[in-house]
Amino acid sequence: MNQANPSQPLPNSPAPVPQGDTPLRPALFARFGDLSSLRYDYPLVLVQGQGSETVLRPLSRIIDDVLRICSAPGAADEALRQQVLALEGSIRSRIEQGATGKLSDLWRESVPGLLKSAGEKQFGPMDRNLDRAREDLDLDGLLIGCNGDTPHITLSHIWKAVHDERAKVFRKTVDGFILQIADILKADYNKSDDAHKADALRGSVGSTDSGIIDFHKLSAVLGREHPEGRLPKARLRRLEWVLSILGSQRFFGPGRSSGRGLLDQAPHSHIFQSCEVALEAFRERLPEVVLLVKALSTAELEVAHKYNAELHDPIISALDESDLTAEHLRLLPPALVLLRDGKSDNADTVRAFEALASGLPIKVLVQTDDILGETTPAPSQSSFGAASARLAAMAMGLNNVFSCQVSAAHIYRVGHEIVRGMQFDGPALFSIYSGATETAPGVAPYLMAAAATESRAFPTFVYDPSGGPDWSQRFSLNCNPSVTQDWPAHSFQYEEANGNKADATLPFTFADFAITDVRNQRYCHMAGKNAAPERLIPASERIAHPDGDSAEPEPFVFAIDPENRLSKVVIDTKIVEAAENCADAWGRLQELAGINNSHVVHELARARAAWQAEHREDAPSTLERLSAPTPPADSPVAEAQPQPAAPDPAPQADVSDAPWIETLRCTTCNECTQINGVTFAYNDDMQAYIADPDGGSFRQMVEAAESCQVSIIHPGKPRNPKEPDLAQLIERAAVFD
Repeated sequence: MNQANPSQPLPNSPAPVPQGDTPLRPALFARFGDLSSLRYDYPLVLVQGQGSETVLRPLSRIIDDVLRICSAPGAADEALRQQVLALEGSIRSRIEQGATGKLSDLWRESVPGLLKSAGEKQFGPMDRNLDRAREDLDLDGLLIGCNGDTPHITLSHIWKAVHDERAKVFRKTVDGFILQIADILKADYNKSDDAHKADALRGSVGSTDSGIIDFHKLSAVLGREHPEGRLPKARLRRLEWVLSILGSQRFFGPGRSSGRGLLDQAPHSHIFQSCEVALEAFRERLPEVVLLVKALSTAELEVAHKYNAELHDPIISALDESDLTAEHLRLLPPALVLLRDGKSDNADTVRAFEALASGLPIKVLVQTDDILGETTPAPSQSSFGAASARLAAMAMGLNNVFSCQVSAAHIYRVGHEIVRGMQFDGPALFSIYSGATETAPGVAPYLMAAAATESRAFPTFVYDPSGGPDWSQRFSLNCNPSVTQDWPAHSFQYEEANGNKADATLPFTFADFAITDVRNQRYCHMAGKNAAPERLIPASERIAHPDGDSAEPEPFVFAIDPENRLSKVVIDTKIVEAAENCADAWGRLQELAGINNSHVVHELARARAAWQAEHREDAPSTLERLSAPTPPADSPVAEAQPQPAAPDPAPQADVSDAPWIETLRCTTCNECTQINGVTFAYNDDMQAYIADPDGGSFRQMVEAAESCQVSIIHPGKPRNPKEPDLAQLIERAAVFD
């Protein structure tokens, strides 16, 4: 979140916290009144036809790509750039107002309104410029905003992209077997008496027959020959059986070489709204899986001419459900289960963990719209509430489950990780907070979702069991802001009651996030202008020292009311305790990521104490050496010994390979620091620089360069040669270096 500039003074007298449907907002929300005027990750294009490499793309980045191609630097194309940006704004406004459709359609529908508002005619200069830009639009797809439907629409789209790629590989294998077996059967048929009959011979010639050939006489001649080498009847039946099974499989639908068997029955659906239904479907389809595995195994041996009936018939016949391996199950498309906390049955979410623990290739989305939950201590019968923020962490305990937790605001930023989870051979859980919380009226879902991540209420993390042998390679917190800190902090400018401008640095804590919910207003009250400073303490400081007594100062956060007036809001113990639990959970995640690891901290303290104790024992002899008399001037001086030649300096890395930022041009937009607060940091002038080039991935470096609005980030070369997808990332980075 960026710095805010509320221009309203502090209230002159205490006021009650607004009740009902008018919530307070954290002070740092002040800048984000109208999101439609900002260029950020939404609207998001669900890219079609590009495979899993490019499944999501923000509208703003698509427009930037188009302008990079169709406009030249300088004033000559400035009009074109402004017109295309105006078109982007029009499309963005339409999405904010609830419009839906493909990018190409919304582009076309937005042009007439722009021409009218600019006083331009059709086919005029502006129309030609927009047509010129549209010609460089090289992708298309459904355009969506950030709302309560975003998680399941986005996950379904990514699942389908991965499913289509898996289907392509599967069909290529199956179609290859079908064609080869069909050739074997055709060759055998051509040796049969039926193939030599007059009608069969006439059909083999096709429409080119002009009556010159007497097919009856030809049949009589060919019938005198009796070709040898016909297939044994047992093998013939076996090949025909394999062909029928492969041609009628319902897991991926028909391929180009499939028979007509699938026309009678639709392909299986693999997307479910219930784990119980998904598991039941899996059990019902197991006999089909066994048949398919038998057919594929037989086909592989037959086309290689290695099938030995005496050896293989008993093995293939005995194969049953208990013999299916993980390799067999990988042939099939994984199921996608879409659950929504508060709308799906709670018991179904519990069943999801049973399914995940079984190791089946099942992908589960648990969408949460409310992570704060009810304020009553009784557990909800229809929602996990605050416990929703722990589901993905619980799934990590199963060890072999790909686990991803992310808010809707950052889905694009972890898009590649979500694709990896869909491609993962085992089970996967995606826990996503939509931000569409009904008890936070007036707060856009995107802003609510971003605030949940910022406040550590719903931090982003990914656990990939296939990432490597240890936690450092499997677990990542890198997509969180200020990942090494308890809370991210932001500069804040406001106007005091006397009209003077003031600056402050405000941490964004769980307490700041909690006051957006009207259910928590009963646990807040205004401090008022005349509150004694010694009776108040920032909530972040109280949360950092949870063992204080009740006589200590009251914790507060800065908030703004609907009129944008800035106030100190004192929070009750209930919010403080929830914030302490949140901070504790964040600390545990940091330890898993190797940040502030308590074992390392304790070991360092022990080693430091041992070192100090050892040097305290040596202190007297050190003092004696220091107090020894200086030798007289005429004392012989030891002859200086020649120094060995200095070793050749180690070869230095090419400076051009290192990432760098044009710091003086930085506009403090916070895009890079939100992607990775370790790699990127601000100097004293609030301008970004590379603080730690090894603090994150090369993908984050490239994404930061792409999101930078003034294109001042230069990613350089990858630091880790083993990072996934390097070829694609290097190509994307090339335009910035």
